Amino acid sequence: MLKEERLNYIINQINIHNKVLSAELSVQLRVSEDTIRRDLNELTESGLILKVHGGAISRSFHSPFSEREVYKKEAKKDIARRALGLIEDGMVILVGGGTTMIELARMIPEQLHCTFFTISPLVALELAESPNLDVHLIAGKLSSNSQILVGSQVIHQLAEIHADLCFLGANSVSIKDGVTDSDWEVVQVKRGMIKAASETAILTIADKLNSVQKMRVCRLDEITYMVTDLNNKHVTFSQYAEKIKLI
Repeated sequence: MLKEERLNYIINQINIHNKVLSAELSVQLRVSEDTIRRDLNELTESGLILKVHGGAISRSFHSPFSEREVYKKEAKKDIARRALGLIEDGMVILVGGGTTMIELARMIPEQLHCTFFTISPLVALELAESPNLDVHLIAGKLSSNSQILVGSQVIHQLAEIHADLCFLGANSVSIKDGVTDSDWEVVQVKRGMIKAASETAILTIADKLNSVQKMRVCRLDEITYMVTDLNNKHVTFSQYAEKIKLI
């Protein structure tokens, strides 16, 4: 594989999954980790990604309000609009982090009266703009990679919440392996959020379907809904429709 192809592959994987690990890229691209580190340094110097310990992350995690930084922004807006149909007045709702959740928070109707709990300071700020929402930011350690709050303190607080609905983003989703991620602390928080809610909706762009990360968040049968940007006639849509309610 030529260097340009390798760099394009890395950027594409970061856009889709928000984070990549050097060791995994080395295996996927069949090059040394030193080569991967040089590639990540070059892409960081070009302003395309952010290099972190063990890999790299999307710039949108650190610049979520910048229109040009968000990958597939219009698709994420479409997903957020579809997800709004699951919200009913008076609900207690848990919300995760990420750019799709920010779009959802921006679209909450002003007349809606609900209680929101979130692990994302950025989502909390957007929700706070709605006058009739009761917004709670769950306390914990801020993850610089994912921009959400993680740790045992978050897990303990989630155990005391009984939400009607939980909205979560996904790193990867597959029929066989369910929802998976590459960050152990994030996995633990997401598991806690699913346990704390009667129903859970996964919000994800179609690019993340049929992909797998190293750590399982949950099986598909633990999720009530999946909201994507897919057309309902798409072949992938029908595959997942046998396992989960699709919106």
